[in-house]
Amino acid sequence: MATIDAFNHNVPAESDFGYSQAIRSGELIHISGQLAFDEAGEFLHAGDFTAQLKQTYANTDKVLEHYGVTRNQVVSQTLYVVNLRQNAAATAEGNLAYFGDHRPASTVLGVTELTLPGQAIEISFVVDTRLPA
Repeated sequence: MATIDAFNHNVPAESDFGYSQAIRSGELIHISGQLAFDEAGEFLHAGDFTAQLKQTYANTDKVLEHYGVTRNQVVSQTLYVVNLRQNAAATAEGNLAYFGDHRPASTVLGVTELTLPGQAIEISFVVDTRLPA
């Protein structure tokens, strides 16, 4: 029988919305949309796209670390970006800085708004633990 291997940052939104930050299913890890929040669950950097992107990737690193995997094992990501045309260059620059030479599949969607006021980016990921770290 399979067991649930879920990870949470233990921020209020997880219980308020009823979700986990990530859940492992066999060899795959599905990471919920990450955004720019601190360890207390407070949203950071409202209106500052680049700072939000950096914090979003930093929060993703915490999830990867929990499962003992690396960025090189990310097989896909979906980015939700407010004002995509305005933020396209910063999105590409942040993505290249985060992944280096690794190239996961990627879908970028321009959206009119996200959950929190001033939120400009949210990113979900799929990780395959069978890939080399």
